[in-house]
Amino acid sequence: MSSPLTHFDAAGQAHMVDISAKAETARMAVARGSIRMLPATLALIQSGNAKKGDVLGVARIAAILASKRTADLIPLCHPIALTRVTVEFEVDLVSSAVHCHARAETCGRTGVEMEALTAVQIGLLTIYDMCKAADRGMVMTDVRLLEKQGGKSGHWQADAAHG
Repeated sequence: MSSPLTHFDAAGQAHMVDISAKAETARMAVARGSIRMLPATLALIQSGNAKKGDVLGVARIAAILASKRTADLIPLCHPIALTRVTVEFEVDLVSSAVHCHARAETCGRTGVEMEALTAVQIGLLTIYDMCKAADRGMVMTDVRLLEKQGGKSGHWQADAAHG
């Protein structure tokens, strides 16, 4: 039985997957993650009075930029011409957290799951960076793919089995 891990050849050597025979299709991926913090830190973010400025605005731009640079960060990812990236933040007062949702889109031969996930991770890291002087104990958590569309495998959506 062959391995489902496509980044390894028959000898177990890591390689970039050949996508030349794949059809170009519309592809989309949505990812999500959260960062929990002290209520006072969340209040700083909401007020816009954080020392480094508009935390969520800067984090949004960082997340979008990171999605475009995914192939520079993840060694075996293909460079992708993204057609759209959106990043939204949701302030959650009950959990004292900020949730990040990223959606990446392209028309190409390979999916954009890594671009959406990278956007979320860097968005959360940027929030951490901008607020660490007030709260070094922030916790980034629950980063995951929620949905992907396009390509040979079609539509996939996270289910309850994945948390």
